[in-house]
Amino acid sequence: MNKITGVSTFLTAAAICLTGSFNKVYAKRVGIQSIKDTTVKAATIDTMRYDSLMKRLANGDKTGRWPVKKSPLPLPGAILPFNRIVAFYGNMYSKNMGVLGEYAPKVMLDKLKGEVKVWAAADTLTPVVPALHYICVTAQADAGRNGLHNLRMPFSQIDQVITMAKSINALVFLDIQVGFSTVQKELPLLEKYMKMPNVHLGIDPEFSMKEGSIPGKRIGTFDADDINYVTDYLKDIVKKNNLPPKIFVVHRFTKRMVTNYKDIKLRKEVQVVMDMDGWGGPDLKKGTYKYFISKEPVQFTGFKLFYKNDIKNVPHRMLTPKEVLALKPAPIYIQYQ
Repeated sequence: MNKITGVSTFLTAAAICLTGSFNKVYAKRVGIQSIKDTTVKAATIDTMRYDSLMKRLANGDKTGRWPVKKSPLPLPGAILPFNRIVAFYGNMYSKNMGVLGEYAPKVMLDKLKGEVKVWAAADTLTPVVPALHYICVTAQADAGRNGLHNLRMPFSQIDQVITMAKSINALVFLDIQVGFSTVQKELPLLEKYMKMPNVHLGIDPEFSMKEGSIPGKRIGTFDADDINYVTDYLKDIVKKNNLPPKIFVVHRFTKRMVTNYKDIKLRKEVQVVMDMDGWGGPDLKKGTYKYFISKEPVQFTGFKLFYKNDIKNVPHRMLTPKEVLALKPAPIYIQYQ
């Protein structure tokens, strides 16, 4: 769970939007044939390989839930399941919201590259792609100027994160904590970034306060309708701009955080990751993953590891990559906070 933290610096004028595409090194890594500006041309998906990798991720699951049967083949250029993503999460204005903002950029990026090597060694059959998962809209206890209990980061900060990511050929995820707002209102404000092939999206139901509670006082919720709005919006961006599929991360650690999961619509233009977002000891985290991610299958799964919160209680240690990869199904998206 994120700790609600005030952000002291207020919004300034929007900075110049970065329009360059990700470089050839990244393109080669994820199997994209050629990239020009923000458009992409790619070979067709290897169906047999895709199905084989999805079965491998199921990790011998015997429940019949995994791999998800209704999952469509993605468009060419898809990152998942051909690669595993290892992401650092946080906000540039706060050292308390995650590792991304806790350290100076060079230190943080070096630390991320180190984790990428660890995961590549833990599963030598799956290439690892680094990512920066940036909270670009933060929930606030105070209503703020807009009365929505959220604070939108200046575009200059988003641009800075994209520049940092480019330096190590990393993906970028922009994460939204809506507060009293909605994804229907917040997502269109980020459209210019969603048009970039290396920029993806995350939303946090914990801070979607539909019942009017102050963020941080209780756990919020999103419904399948909200998630379907997002995937439909991203689908249109992908089609109009000839992009590879977008990855869409939904954080979750309780049942109520995502309602009517069976009604979530999967699309070939969007790859949906349900990310286990709870903190605690190894057994607690495994149980949360089992009951709220594995038992309610959507498409792909993710797992968050907390450098500090996970070691607070006995046995005072984080899960190892080997332990995480033993889960059924095996997470394909790993996030560090």
